[in-house]
Amino acid sequence: MNSNSNLYLTTSELSARIKYDTRTIRERLKDSVLIEGIHYIRPFGGRKILYVWEAIQKDMCRFSKNAMAIPMTAGGVSHG
Repeated sequence: MNSNSNLYLTTSELSARIKYDTRTIRERLKDSVLIEGIHYIRPFGGRKILYVWEAIQKDMCRFSKNAMAIPMTAGGVSHG
């Protein structure tokens, strides 16, 4: 991932983009769906979190495509 081309968002900015409450992002998504080093970073080892928009957008779309899919034993999916 080329960090020079990434858009970094605060929790409030991400909340506005994906229409989730900031508390939901902090409590339910962070560390269960959003992974540190992929979806978010802590710049300079601090407490502040910045979310990587490109990684979040990519994974949201990827998982959304398979939401209605039926998993197959060989690893593929059936779309109905």
